[in-house]
Amino acid sequence: MPSQFSRRSLIRGLTAATVALSLAGGLAGCGGDGEAAATTGPAGTVTVGRLSGGAAKETELKVSEVKSIRAELPASVRRSGKLVIGVGALPSGSAPLNYVGSDQRTLTGSEPDLGRLVAAVLGLQPEIKNSTWENLFVGLDSGRVDVAFSNVTDTEERKKKYEFASYRKDDLAFEVLKKSTWNFDGDYENLASRTVSVGSGTNQEKILLEWKAKLAAEGKRLTVKYFPDQNAVNLALSSGRIDAFFGPNPGVAYRARQTANTPHPTRSAGSFSGAGATLQGLIAATARKDSGLAKPLADALNHLIEHGQYAKWLAAYNLSGEAVAKSEIDPPGLPLDNT
Repeated sequence: MPSQFSRRSLIRGLTAATVALSLAGGLAGCGGDGEAAATTGPAGTVTVGRLSGGAAKETELKVSEVKSIRAELPASVRRSGKLVIGVGALPSGSAPLNYVGSDQRTLTGSEPDLGRLVAAVLGLQPEIKNSTWENLFVGLDSGRVDVAFSNVTDTEERKKKYEFASYRKDDLAFEVLKKSTWNFDGDYENLASRTVSVGSGTNQEKILLEWKAKLAAEGKRLTVKYFPDQNAVNLALSSGRIDAFFGPNPGVAYRARQTANTPHPTRSAGSFSGAGATLQGLIAATARKDSGLAKPLADALNHLIEHGQYAKWLAAYNLSGEAVAKSEIDPPGLPLDNT
């Protein structure tokens, strides 16, 4: 994600209040390869919400290998004995999805935890590799990782290179300061004359830029700004350099809870489906196209849904409202032309 301001300007803008807001967006730090949350407890269990720093309720779940689903895996993955899971949480992540935990070292969050649950069903050892968002897809393309569990939206554009097994609703939201009177109200026209930040290379960026183009055709302006990480976005919002942030609803809801008693509390100013106005967006486990992983991943996810671990995972992270009834292979996603 391109940076639009210097480190010096970031430091100048820091105040006690904005530091509190920054920390609410996810703990900054490392969390590279080998720094993933490890399975704790006896064999056949996975602990979710570990080291979450208050973003989740630590919950131990019983999960056993399902040999019939493991048998669906490509032979090369079975032989390796591990599922290499890509997570795009660098540089600072975004709670509660993926971020460095309370020990300032361990990668935690709902996304890597679900990857670990799926690996347990497949009888594989999870190996989680953390990267930037852009390098997440480089890892998939190069075969460095088998699958991404990183809040990746199913889109028709991405289907040209990847295959999907859906596992959660994809709802986006506009985050504003609580004192702001602005609301999205489901109408892109309300974005006229506003300055909004969005993540580079995301499906929400695609949606926002299409709205920007439509407004420009009407002689109206929408300013889009990019920042290096969520902490920088939080600082820009608290200091008034942007009017709103457009991003995943779980993160917006989490920061609203975390900042409630700070000098700069935030709130959601409206939501929008990650697949556009006419289709419910879906978040999906993402693998290389024709990798042979989509079916075993979907079957493992459906096993977790049917046996209750999925609901408990969502509840641990306050994400129950984003549950899906079943995992689908390559369901309809954000259209190529969303206008």
